[in-house]
Amino acid sequence: MDLGISGRTALILGGTQGLGLSCAQSLASAGVNVVINGRDAERATQVAESLGVKSVSGDVSRPAERRRIIEEARAVGPISILVTNAGGPPPGPVESHAHDTWLNALETNMLAALDFAVQCLPSMKEEGFGRIVNVTSFTVREPYPNMGLATGVRAGLTGAMASLAREVAASGVTVNNLLPGLMDTGALHRVYTAQAAKEGISEEAAKIRMAESVPMRRLGLPEDFGNVCAFLCSRHAAYMTGQSITVDGGLSRSLL
Repeated sequence: MDLGISGRTALILGGTQGLGLSCAQSLASAGVNVVINGRDAERATQVAESLGVKSVSGDVSRPAERRRIIEEARAVGPISILVTNAGGPPPGPVESHAHDTWLNALETNMLAALDFAVQCLPSMKEEGFGRIVNVTSFTVREPYPNMGLATGVRAGLTGAMASLAREVAASGVTVNNLLPGLMDTGALHRVYTAQAAKEGISEEAAKIRMAESVPMRRLGLPEDFGNVCAFLCSRHAAYMTGQSITVDGGLSRSLL
């Protein structure tokens, strides 16, 4: 299927690994001029070269770095597609997190995404085409114990982006969220590895148990996620905005 976005420029935050990388791969396959961001400059360069795309390193939690990332990405072309993505905050009971931990999570996982969106909006509005996709988590839809920090800041982002979606809808700009479930990435590997060590079972047993908790009886693959992202960025999704799309194999149990 022709997604109708070949030749456009996309900035993928946290695009050097995991779900961000899967989004970058799917968009690059659609003919998009992809720019991937990551904190590790060497890794960003290596991944970009392997995909045949551009890279710009930088820490999205720092406002000055965000401005530079935008400027360097614009050297490729006007940014008409933005995928916001950052590593999740640490797990743990709500009462265990220090004030500074909350502030860092807000800056990295909420305020950074909003800042990038606001910086990209003028050119999107001028062009009459824009796609903003925020990678959050299925816990926004179904909160889990020990995930209050991540859920809290991502729920805040969801609310702000829902308002933004209605504010810019008439300009041809869509704003949507993608909520991954248990995806077989490095981040999830660290989770079931820790479970295995704590419970004295093998990593494979912990992984199988986790997969069996999903109605589809498997963990999500990167391409399961990246292809949905590419669709939301396409011309075919022009009438979808303000939505939170869960990619989780049926894991979350909310009605809507």
